[in-house]
Amino acid sequence: MNKVTSNDGTTIAFDRSGEGPPIILVGGAFQHRAIDPRTAELAEFLARHFTVIHYDRRGDSSDTEPYAVEREIEDHEALIKEAGGSVLVFGMSSGAALALEAAASGLNITKLALYEPPFVAVDDRGHRPPEDAASQLTELTSSGRRGDAVEFFMTKVIGMPIEAVAPMRQAQMWPALEAVAHTLAYDVTIMGDWSVPTERVASVTVPTLAIDGENSPASLRHAAQAVADALPNAQHRTLEGQTHDVDPDALAPVLEEFFATDNDAHDQQPQPNPALKSLDVMVGTWNLKGRESGPGGEIHGQVAFEWMEGGFYLLQRVDMDYLGRKITGTE
Repeated sequence: MNKVTSNDGTTIAFDRSGEGPPIILVGGAFQHRAIDPRTAELAEFLARHFTVIHYDRRGDSSDTEPYAVEREIEDHEALIKEAGGSVLVFGMSSGAALALEAAASGLNITKLALYEPPFVAVDDRGHRPPEDAASQLTELTSSGRRGDAVEFFMTKVIGMPIEAVAPMRQAQMWPALEAVAHTLAYDVTIMGDWSVPTERVASVTVPTLAIDGENSPASLRHAAQAVADALPNAQHRTLEGQTHDVDPDALAPVLEEFFATDNDAHDQQPQPNPALKSLDVMVGTWNLKGRESGPGGEIHGQVAFEWMEGGFYLLQRVDMDYLGRKITGTE
């Protein structure tokens, strides 16, 4: 396990694996590394071609209160610095919304992939969480009712039927969910008013892939499409047969293809070597005058230098009398 210190002193724990361009995996609710085998599988797959940073968000590793989304952006900044200065990012669920906010904040993210950020599309009449969900979750965890906080999140925020959640409270994994219950208010806070922040994300120009699952709730599929529509350089893709609990075997090849492809290659033009700028001092027209020993030794004329289109080559034009001979030329 590795650690990095965020701007406010919070310690962020992470696993690093593989070798290649760095990818940061941003988890959503309940996706603490110790209880999230699916993201660990995804990291293992991607590590064949990338350096994968799989981290615990604040509250999972350690916490410095009070919470603010800006502090999580600073966590990203610390991880990006640790990774070498620029990264690819994949965000899952509310982690996708956080990744989108990190990109909108101007962090050096070169590509962004988002799986089902749980925004509520404008024309979606499906489930909408309570406006005071974050404060209710904080109150429940502060009073020691962690199990009730998990249940509230599952039923009131996610929209699961109580009949499905009640048996889960007896399951072996329930204590692990309770252990991170205090972070659920963070996920709700990240989502804001749950609408797609179209104006905020309009500045995110990096190539982005918004993904959803064919068998996910319609609200999540609508949200993924709405995010893709709001971004100036995004594409949308639906994974056949997948749900919100996406199979790493189905997701990983899609991410690998997207992150490994130069999406903007057709728009990019070759650029000249910056070292050629040192020749700028030669650009212009130069008068020549002199003589060599012997009869008719006069030399006079002009030499002009200019850059050819694109800036790759310096053009020289010569017009001079050299020892009685007229010399003109271009090279």
